[in-house]
Amino acid sequence: MHRVAQGPNSFMFHRNSIKGISLDAAGLVALADLKTLARHTALVGGASFVDVFLLAPGIHCQQNASELNNGEYPITGAMTTGYVFRVENQATVSFLQRFGKPGHLTNISVSPPRPVKYGLFFDYFRVETLASVFYLASIALTMGVIALLASINDWWGLGVLCTLVIARLLNTVVIKRRSKMGWKGASEPDTKGDLLILLSQDRWVRMRGMVDDLKAVTSGQWLGDESDVESVAVGIATLLVYVSAALAGNASTVGSLLLACLLLVSVALLGLSNMVTTTLRMFGRVVKVDGKPKPYGRRLDMVKELIEESKRDDWAIGMGMIVPPAEKAKKANV
Repeated sequence: MHRVAQGPNSFMFHRNSIKGISLDAAGLVALADLKTLARHTALVGGASFVDVFLLAPGIHCQQNASELNNGEYPITGAMTTGYVFRVENQATVSFLQRFGKPGHLTNISVSPPRPVKYGLFFDYFRVETLASVFYLASIALTMGVIALLASINDWWGLGVLCTLVIARLLNTVVIKRRSKMGWKGASEPDTKGDLLILLSQDRWVRMRGMVDDLKAVTSGQWLGDESDVESVAVGIATLLVYVSAALAGNASTVGSLLLACLLLVSVALLGLSNMVTTTLRMFGRVVKVDGKPKPYGRRLDMVKELIEESKRDDWAIGMGMIVPPAEKAKKANV
């Protein structure tokens, strides 16, 4: 009986390692309209160039991060001055919606800005270590897939991956341009603020911090409107995502499997990163939850407690939470 000689490369991984399976449509995974990337953008308040190597479905939806608040701009009362306004920052509203609980008062604090020495990503890693581990794992996965595609000479698969990276780069540049801090009202240094925010579904949030920090995370724009040039860049990035899906069918079976696994595992890791993130970063400020939400049997009980603490009720009247006393109602009518 003759034994077949096996060379040193007999068990090496190559582009024809998998047979009998067709994965021509694997590139369509990139076209899934998932909000995971957009939600990550909202949580970190912008984008970093490290994001370029985080490839997940929904690249073409990243610019929709400003729509995560579902059109809600909650009414807000300043318990220190009596002014009533609305929270205009969509990322902040989305964060409050996530941690607000019906029938409960959630306490939120806003920390002043800290110097960022090494960029947005490294500052994020310092604050959210576990979330950053999941984030880095998805980037490492991309690097590994790039190396594998190059090792099996799957240039179509590598081209698809590079196309997605370029699309991410264009979106990242646009997000960085749109997320620059703009108008936030007049500065009120060394002044403490205390806000009551009424979200839908009877979710109540109390936000405290310095007035300038509160203005930074609640007023004005978070993502500015796209300029003509930015709109063109976003359009090109969207087309590149669709082009990558169309070209993915030319990759080998192994290459298609690697691309599909990369997209699916990356979005799972990014989803875990978003899930364990407990803070919101916005223009250098850090927004976080303080303690557990406090339950109330009636909203009026909460309002009376806060009126007693703030020593004024004009904010509650302006928000329509209580009926004004007769003498105040007469003055308002006059």
